[in-house]
Amino acid sequence: MDIATFIGIIVAGTLVIGSILLGGAASWFVNYPALMIVIGGTMGATLINYPLSEVFSVLGVAKTAFAHRSRRPGDIIPLMVEFARKARREGILSFEKELYLIDDPFLARGLQMAVDGMEAGAIENVLTTEIQTLEERHRLGAEIFHTMGTFAPAMGMMGTIIGLIQMLMQMQDPAALGAPMAVALLTTFYGTVLAYLFFLPLAGKLRVRSAEEVLVKQMSLEGILAIQAGDNSRIVEQKLKAFLAPKTHAREDSDDAY
Repeated sequence: MDIATFIGIIVAGTLVIGSILLGGAASWFVNYPALMIVIGGTMGATLINYPLSEVFSVLGVAKTAFAHRSRRPGDIIPLMVEFARKARREGILSFEKELYLIDDPFLARGLQMAVDGMEAGAIENVLTTEIQTLEERHRLGAEIFHTMGTFAPAMGMMGTIIGLIQMLMQMQDPAALGAPMAVALLTTFYGTVLAYLFFLPLAGKLRVRSAEEVLVKQMSLEGILAIQAGDNSRIVEQKLKAFLAPKTHAREDSDDAY
């Protein structure tokens, strides 16, 4: 579970709702025509822009923003170092009996291909293709949320124009101006809230998660190729540390010292 995502939603939602309640009744900010314009318009424009299957599939990708379970990049290093020691000590075929214990399907497939005797080039091609496919799927998910974050304020502006037109057409009756003015203002409010407190932050979080997951898989691939080549554990460790930032190197070295 990603605590930061939940904290962000709770903090932002609490402050916005709190400011509304401090200024008057919450019912003032509930307007069904405005919601229909913003939510309906945003979803409709998104469906026009993307195939239906891709819009539905983004819901699965969005789960990574709330329940991210992949390893951190630094966590893969001791695991691959231990695999390298085992391969040097017992041979790479010794992994075959333990592959089912590995909870990372990508790593398990890579080691299985190495155990089966596939050439390094073939293993690299297969796993690199899988990484690129994953990256593209996550990129599309982030792109759809970013697009929705672009459409929502535009739908809010459209609602504002609709409300202003309705208001101007009823200028002769001052008592009838309240409803269209509410639509004009609340559509902008709804569009802004959806875009900047939901859609765009989710798109950003998905990009970060995707980059982290891709990095972990690239490190796994490099470790598999190094193990297959017969590199000793120290060389494998240095190869994988090259993927990390220098300050992360220092932290890993400090942990190893203990």
